[in-house]
Amino acid sequence: MYLKKSRRSSGRIYLSIADGYRDKERGHTRTVTIESLGYLDELQKQYDDPIAFFEQKVKELNEQKAMKKAPITLSFSPNERLLINTNNRKNFGYAAFSKIYHELELDKFLKNRQRHSKEEYDANAIMKLLVFSRLLYPASKKKTYENRDIFFERFDFSLDDIYRCLSFFNKHSDALQLWVHEHIKSLYERNTNLVYYDVTNYYFEIDEQDELRKKGVSKEHRPDPIVQMGLFMDTNGIPITYKLFPGNALDKTTLMPMLRKIQHDYSLGRIIVVADKGIITGDNIWYTLSAGNGYVFSYSVRCADKEFKKYVLDENGYTYRGDSFKIKSRLYPREILVTTTKGKKMKKVVDEKQVIFYSEEYALKAKYERAATIEKAKDLIKNPAKYNRATSYGASKYVKNLIFDEETGEILESAHQHLTFDEERLKEEEKFDGYYAIVTSEYKESDDKIIEMYRGLWKIEESFKITKSDIESRPVYLSLREHIDAHFLICFISLVIVRILEYRLKGKYSVSAILESLAKASCSYIQENYYLFDFNNDVLEDIGKELGIDFGKKIMTLGEIKKILGEVKK
Repeated sequence: MYLKKSRRSSGRIYLSIADGYRDKERGHTRTVTIESLGYLDELQKQYDDPIAFFEQKVKELNEQKAMKKAPITLSFSPNERLLINTNNRKNFGYAAFSKIYHELELDKFLKNRQRHSKEEYDANAIMKLLVFSRLLYPASKKKTYENRDIFFERFDFSLDDIYRCLSFFNKHSDALQLWVHEHIKSLYERNTNLVYYDVTNYYFEIDEQDELRKKGVSKEHRPDPIVQMGLFMDTNGIPITYKLFPGNALDKTTLMPMLRKIQHDYSLGRIIVVADKGIITGDNIWYTLSAGNGYVFSYSVRCADKEFKKYVLDENGYTYRGDSFKIKSRLYPREILVTTTKGKKMKKVVDEKQVIFYSEEYALKAKYERAATIEKAKDLIKNPAKYNRATSYGASKYVKNLIFDEETGEILESAHQHLTFDEERLKEEEKFDGYYAIVTSEYKESDDKIIEMYRGLWKIEESFKITKSDIESRPVYLSLREHIDAHFLICFISLVIVRILEYRLKGKYSVSAILESLAKASCSYIQENYYLFDFNNDVLEDIGKELGIDFGKKIMTLGEIKKILGEVKK
């Protein structure tokens, strides 16, 4: 603020207190009158030295403003209209992600790598836009670019620059994942003695397959080509590294290359791999043990041999905990088949601990989940023309004499009259409802510890759900292999950042709640570089306390906002 002296047409000098600001909409400096004081000759009748008096007043107002004590007065015309294409909305919540982004020194990594590149775009700025947008406003690369003004950052690059930069990201993907791991290990004392591994897939809405995007067993039961992703995660639920595989690769074939990668590149000592039953094979177990590691794998009771099933159903040895839970275990030499270097199968024996437990809650859940499938199977028998190989998924195993056309996938008409429900199969499955088996090399650990280790696997399954729902990693609208790889790198970095924030909040809030709250932590430009905020909740309060960011102010100047955004980058 300053004392404004205006000479009127009459020659008299008029005094007022004014302030200047840069008009964001029109792009030039404007002056606004804070207080009209009067003509100088009249004021001289009241004050010995009006100019000195009001300059002192302006000084005090500026001091009060600096101390944030001065009230803000804004004036609006009822006839004021918005300019065409005006968008005064800005997100401020991304400051939380920016804080973690810079703590991981992702900016430093990208700037260092780009020094050796001839490209003129800013790879760090592009990564920030893609990561922050993927977390808060997931969309295509084109839509993300068009929406870039939602952030206070200066994104001075083109859409073509983004696509060119995807190749740069892909080139440095492995090094960047390792960089992130080393920083997490340093900042959060990451423990990799126990790691979780799982596989999921992502679909592409395309007709033609290629070397990567192939038709396979879709987790979402879709007919589209897919890519497989193997992911390692630590005990805090924070991802360690990932790798893409062709869509027709079986889950069980991905563990060995992933295990080689994580042990060689990440210099890990002995690790215990925790994985689901889709990973358990003789080759995977033998390779894990041969590399000096351990395993905790779930084991399919229904697919086990007769001896194992008999042991599961035998009441001897079970310890009951209440009326609805029982558990037992044994040390047992199990025979597995291992593939030799010549491709032949060789029998090996592994000494492992086998933990069996039964939960009535799980048994009721299995029965409930099967009910819909049984109804579908019975409807298939009555109305076979309604179904094909894809739509009969799950129900077909309960139907006898079911034959599909190899080319069309339709149920052959000649089989329609001979379809019957497989009661024997249903009874066999029901016998094992509620029973779960875990096999492990860690025979010295207690039964409860083994179950606890295995139950941590839900966190990686949840991570996959986050990538598919909250950050919408699929369907993927990219065709070049290196661009596809870069897309999943961006999703991986995004997942790491939000998982770190969830961890720092001690798991108090879900990832969905965190993302929703930070997306709503937005503001609108009103006047004179002031922004009005209209949302706050407990999630933002706790994030603010943890990261040192104030999300509770109703009004902030552009300078105050930029100061906060600058501080989170330090």
